[in-house]
Amino acid sequence: MKAGVYSAKKKSGETYFRANITRNGKHISLGSFATEDEASGAYEDARAIFANEDITLLNLKSHIKDLHIDKAITVINFRDNHIYIKTPIYLGTGFFTYFLDGVGELKFDNDDLFYYSSHRILVHDGHLYVNDYGMQYGILARYGIKNFAVPGRDYSFANGDELDFRHQNIIVINKYHGVRQETYHGIPVHAARIHINGEYLIGRFPTDSEAAVAYNKAVDAATDHGIRKNFIQNYVLEYTPKEYADIYTRIALPDKYLAYLKDSSLRLR
Repeated sequence: MKAGVYSAKKKSGETYFRANITRNGKHISLGSFATEDEASGAYEDARAIFANEDITLLNLKSHIKDLHIDKAITVINFRDNHIYIKTPIYLGTGFFTYFLDGVGELKFDNDDLFYYSSHRILVHDGHLYVNDYGMQYGILARYGIKNFAVPGRDYSFANGDELDFRHQNIIVINKYHGVRQETYHGIPVHAARIHINGEYLIGRFPTDSEAAVAYNKAVDAATDHGIRKNFIQNYVLEYTPKEYADIYTRIALPDKYLAYLKDSSLRLR
């Protein structure tokens, strides 16, 4: 068997090959391969990276043949920063970069290093997510951004770089369902709207949390009138249960909306 290559068998009995390399007492897995030659090629690619510091992130792809780019990032990070990380992370100064093949270089704060060193980022139809406890979670959820959020309307990136996920670069505009920030008579407000066979304005409020409570009350009223729709309720963390109840009671739903609900209720009988 060639250096750095080990044979193994699948459950079906089929033989495959694994490549590994050891540096500074650390055993680094280089992946699994269909042939011994491919596994050996990956091992040689890794050896070349360790031996030649002229191989950098900028020219890395031109120096590897059989070694997958994810594993190459692990190797070059270990060479330069002396830290072994299984996921394709390269440590910078004050932040780290996660290399996602086909997407680009994602930047994160060092506070997120522990999480992303143990959770691999995946992409489907442009949606970035991780698998965590058997569930899929969009990476934007870590910033309080919901799955239904629209870029440019509900959140934005301060420097315009949509791959820069450092916390200071994420601007959350609208974090609640049914709530949008807008300007009304020159004053910034938060409007609560609900969509049921058309859009109904529930009200405009000074804070997004109040607007979120108003939206929840509009949903409750729709449900009470027999409207069956998969509404998303807001979980409002800003208030204690008593504060939430006081605001909920104080909010008056618009007459136009209540009339629509009454008419719908009669038609559903």
